Amino acid sequence: MYNKAVLIGRLVRDPEVRVTVSGITVARFTIAVDRTFKKDQEKVTDFLRIVTWRRLAEICGQYLKKGKLVAVEGRLQLDSFEKDGEKRSSAEIVADNVQMLDKIGQTSLEEVPGIPD
Repeated sequence: MYNKAVLIGRLVRDPEVRVTVSGITVARFTIAVDRTFKKDQEKVTDFLRIVTWRRLAEICGQYLKKGKLVAVEGRLQLDSFEKDGEKRSSAEIVADNVQMLDKIGQTSLEEVPGIPD
């Protein structure tokens, strides 16, 4: 079996960083990834949730900001749960590697098309 996801997109908002009760740092953020349909070249934006752990989470919290272009490598994780009597599911990428792709010193884009405030 093989579960690998590689994505390039821009951060929708600054990462949320917290520490679990056992002392492990976790950072969560969302990236916007565009895809096009070949038939009419219409762009569609997917908003994908990313989670990082431990030292990578600390680095993401310190250096990533809204609008920054990043490459994320990790695995797709699907969860299902029940809320208010309804069965729901969620998907997120558990990142093993995050690379910042903006040039050094480049400021983050405050207004990226397609990214809600």
